[in-house]
Amino acid sequence: MGRSVYKVEGGKMIKVELTEKDGKIEKIKIMGDFFLHPEDLIEEIENMLIGSPLEEKSLSTSMKAFMEERQATLLGAAPEDVAKCIMMASV
Repeated sequence: MGRSVYKVEGGKMIKVELTEKDGKIEKIKIMGDFFLHPEDLIEEIENMLIGSPLEEKSLSTSMKAFMEERQATLLGAAPEDVAKCIMMASV
């Protein structure tokens, strides 16, 4: 299992625990001191990412689209920051 911690410049801390298989996300847990509204969407984001290829731009694009569709707000971090932290955990 890969783990990473990423401090967003001028923002919050993101932590990721990741299991990968064949270059794709098999299991993921996203934590940190950022804010997501509505809060319960973090589990849906994690579930949406399962099976996704470990490619930073693709992960960021998927999260942005999901958040727009669900009218979610991420404070203290951006989808790009979460994608970067995911990639750090995959190394």
